[in-house]
Amino acid sequence: MRLRATISYDGSGFSGYQVQPNGRTVQEEVEKVLTKMHQGTFTRITASGRTDTGVHATGQVIHFDSPLTIPPPGWVKGLNAQLPADIRVLAVEQVADDFHARYHVCWKTYRYKWTLEAIPMPFERHMLSHVPGKQPDVSRMQQAAQALLGEHDFRSFSAANTSIQDFVRKIYDVRLESHGNQLHLVVTGNGFLYNMVRILAGTLWEIGIGKKQPEDLAGIIAAKDRGKAGKTAPPQGLYLEKVGYEEL
Repeated sequence: MRLRATISYDGSGFSGYQVQPNGRTVQEEVEKVLTKMHQGTFTRITASGRTDTGVHATGQVIHFDSPLTIPPPGWVKGLNAQLPADIRVLAVEQVADDFHARYHVCWKTYRYKWTLEAIPMPFERHMLSHVPGKQPDVSRMQQAAQALLGEHDFRSFSAANTSIQDFVRKIYDVRLESHGNQLHLVVTGNGFLYNMVRILAGTLWEIGIGKKQPEDLAGIIAAKDRGKAGKTAPPQGLYLEKVGYEEL
């Protein structure tokens, strides 16, 4: 049977999601436990997408195939009993045999978190982004963010070294939220380019502190030039929050 699992992880101890020759990864840790549960038979997992070193997830989705007749609560309990503490399985469900965690994605929501404290707490350093200096004007950021809505060529917000050919993505919702001493950027789209959310976050921050103007964002999109956008925000503030498999 094919199973879909929703997982959460603290990315600060991983060299990203995907298995690689050197470095601890989320995929490797989960596959190690599943292989043990299958008495040594290697069990491959497929995720909705990769996350980079230091990036977190509260709602990553994976799928895997298994001949074991374990009920969903048993999978959750069994996996969490053996996984390291920085990975948790939140839910498991049986799905159609042709379900694909990556290819069937309709939308994703990412959340980027900044701390606005002048002196951030040391235990937040892996979970929040801190930019020393001027505090941002959130209203400027929110005004600028509206230019992102809809379908655009987001080449200006893609890592310069990408090999991808199609840069067109559709943004369904984008907003800035204040949570006490934190500022969150929440963006939902049908897909995201490599480093896209972090570049969006860095660009909006520069607009917030006055280095760029809110009206500049439409021109940055139109330029299709990575050099026109802001700096790539640090990875520790980024969370893959939710993955959707039904059209919005």
